[in-house]
Amino acid sequence: MAFKKASVRDADVSGRRVLVRVDFNVPLEGGEVADDTRIRAALPTIQLLTDRGARVVLASHLGRPKGKPDPELSLRPAADHLAELLDREVKLAPAVAGPEVERMADSLDDGEILLLENTRFEPGETTDDPGLAQALANLADVFVNDAFGAAHRSHASTAGVAKLLPAYAGLLLEKEVANLESVADDPARPLVVILGGAKVSDKVGVIDRFIELADQILIGGAMIFPFFKAEGHDIGGSLCAEDDVPLARKALDKADASDCELVLPTDLVLGREFSAETEIEELDGVDVPEGWMGLDVGPASASDYAARVAGAGTVLWNGPMGAFELDPFAAGTSKVAEAVAAAPGFTVVGGGDSVAALVKFGLTDDVNWVSTGGGASLELLEGKTLPGVAALNDN
Repeated sequence: MAFKKASVRDADVSGRRVLVRVDFNVPLEGGEVADDTRIRAALPTIQLLTDRGARVVLASHLGRPKGKPDPELSLRPAADHLAELLDREVKLAPAVAGPEVERMADSLDDGEILLLENTRFEPGETTDDPGLAQALANLADVFVNDAFGAAHRSHASTAGVAKLLPAYAGLLLEKEVANLESVADDPARPLVVILGGAKVSDKVGVIDRFIELADQILIGGAMIFPFFKAEGHDIGGSLCAEDDVPLARKALDKADASDCELVLPTDLVLGREFSAETEIEELDGVDVPEGWMGLDVGPASASDYAARVAGAGTVLWNGPMGAFELDPFAAGTSKVAEAVAAAPGFTVVGGGDSVAALVKFGLTDDVNWVSTGGGASLELLEGKTLPGVAALNDN
């Protein structure tokens, strides 16, 4: 399915002020950017605009400052880091909007860059306040949304301002939507979907949709336990939200009536408690004894999942197989990550934890598409319309 929104490639930007919504919601450590993946992802759009003589005004949120300035969540580290990556000056505005910020935007020369302060310092950002959207629109002649990670939010800087200016998709946003939609719309077969993480309720929309689209869905992470409980197994002290059990039952029934195989692990790695120092036991089976909790899929399941991935035409992976942040319980996620990286088919990885796993195991460059969006990629995969995309001009 072709991307139906106007692209920044087609925008007339020379000598014009262009407001670009980017996703610089990056982890900070000691006042510096700890992981610059999202900043690097925005570089092609920023570079395209500066090369074409645009006067670039960047906007982003960072963290959750609750609608008022918080020095700990200033975008200063992001501005400094971007300046290093581009080897040019990036000015930081003292606020999100207002007369002084307007003066700074108006005084930009062709190819210069101004980064606004954290959009969530404004209480009107998360409520899509029309006044804030207008104040942002006053800073520019053209709007570009390249913040895929925030495209599922109907905020002033994503959806609101897009209704007030000629609005285009940035290069990253375009690629994200195209790659994620291709998995559902026209996948090479077999389509193997790997879903992990903590809760069935977080992924139920994706499970529901892909039971109709995928050839196999492989389940891992703590979300296996509601499925096991629904099947009548003992889960010991494993993580399991009660309201996830009926959702799991429904998914099992739906899969039984479909052509999609829903696959659960057949062995587990157990711990006494959630800790790298805990006592560890490998369980051949899935009935968890009292006093133990399942913290990873077992070696037989990890090998089975890896073999299925190796034979796939398309692979979608969202969510780890276990508590991979604890080394004794990282093997399942590591094995699956390596299989996805080595897979001959088209591979797409989304969701913060899966991406963190790729980074941990040094495999990021071996995957066809690594999504920068957590919630946004899930909602798109569920088949939902993203407000930040819907608000852009049609091509």
